[in-house]
Amino acid sequence: MMSQGSGAYATTAGVPAQQGVSDRDAVARPVAVVRDLRGRGGRLPGALAFGAGDLVVVSGLPGSGKSTLIRRAAEAGGIDSQDARDRWERRLPAALPYAVYRPLVRMAHYAGLWRALGSGESVVVHDCGTQRWVRRWLAREARRRGRRLHLVLLDVPPEVAREGQRERGRGVSGYAFARHRRAVRRLLAAAESGRLPRGCATAVLLDRTAAGALDRIAFLEKPGREAGR
Repeated sequence: MMSQGSGAYATTAGVPAQQGVSDRDAVARPVAVVRDLRGRGGRLPGALAFGAGDLVVVSGLPGSGKSTLIRRAAEAGGIDSQDARDRWERRLPAALPYAVYRPLVRMAHYAGLWRALGSGESVVVHDCGTQRWVRRWLAREARRRGRRLHLVLLDVPPEVAREGQRERGRGVSGYAFARHRRAVRRLLAAAESGRLPRGCATAVLLDRTAAGALDRIAFLEKPGREAGR
């Protein structure tokens, strides 16, 4: 069932372009306006609409709710590295440390992403924020298709993300979490300033409430009117 805002779309397709500002992780180029859905309370859309064939990257801290959002809202389920990890965990002894088979999980994840991209269909991809090369790969694929790459960025406090890790029983080391925090902080600062990572056409910023209100990430030939403005 759709949550509050059901049937209302925040659309990122067909939006007039604006000029970005360059820095180390962003370039001066026309980009669509950033959609900031944080702090809107009950005035939230129930879905995000993108153009058919576009690619969407969902990024944020570990434990921020990326996998939960993708499972609930992505029409085709999305491409999530957690799914690859779960498949390998079912095959291997429970006592085997994840670090031992992490390379296999990553290979399986990227192989699945490669197959999805080869289909030409719209794709929603889980991104930890630290792998810039993945976003660049997706941006190249979007350009090859004549489509666009979009960033959906979850802005969740570190302590809330840590709690999310504890709830799922899978935490990351302090060192790894610090790397994620730096990467996500850079992405947020760039998006808030209208400076998107190389190849990204648009960005949508979500807090925990806005992410929880989303029931659907849709890909439409003619997305509906933007809501909540």
